[in-house]
Amino acid sequence: MDESQLKPDRIPRHVAIIMDGNGRWAERRGLSRVEGHRAGLDACREVLRSANDLGVEHLTLYAFSLENWNRPKAEVRELMNLLERYLDEEIEEVMRNDIRLRSIGRNDRLPPSVRKRVEDAVERTRDNRAMDLIFALSYGGRAEIVDAARRLARDAEEGKVDPHRIDEKTFAAYLYAPDVPDPDLLIRTGDEQRVSNFLLWQIAYTEIYTTSVMWPDFRREHLVEAIADYQGRERRFGMTSAQVGAPERRT
Repeated sequence: MDESQLKPDRIPRHVAIIMDGNGRWAERRGLSRVEGHRAGLDACREVLRSANDLGVEHLTLYAFSLENWNRPKAEVRELMNLLERYLDEEIEEVMRNDIRLRSIGRNDRLPPSVRKRVEDAVERTRDNRAMDLIFALSYGGRAEIVDAARRLARDAEEGKVDPHRIDEKTFAAYLYAPDVPDPDLLIRTGDEQRVSNFLLWQIAYTEIYTTSVMWPDFRREHLVEAIADYQGRERRFGMTSAQVGAPERRT
């Protein structure tokens, strides 16, 4: 796909990515799973730069799920170390490019040193405005919905919310990042076809793109291919083709 053929006015505002395939990429090369995760850092760097160049406003990366805590302790420890390394090595470039770093999930479960590193990076980049880089850490889509329901129930109990006036907009305001628009495009690498408990509320009308490319091999050209595929789709949001004949509407 020739990048020049992309339509600048139809770049997805929010791209979410399930970064899958690190372990299989390593195993096919006779390497440890840890080496696959390390190789995946290069993909993170390139995709962030490319998304920023292309005009994506929000990039959400599924970095560590709640289910990932069940992996072998050595692998979890290495994943936490890689996160710290990424933040240390990339924070200056993130600042130069005016990128705001955010984190969603049950971050209280992160090791104290990792949590502090994340919080420091979030605070340091708080006023950046060019783009949001959102890490889903210790994250689960169902857990996010449960956490939102708990906060909403608490506010209703305290009289801050009228239960009879609760609607989808009210509920969405209690999610981890309510100011971020729903993803326009969800990319999953690694040749799998499932959403794996990722942004379950937010992807109701998201366009889904899957690729056999393993995450460590995912580069700018693959992101461009995904966006080109997205631009070739008709987003109807439950309406008919005739109704969406006007310029594309965004969630």
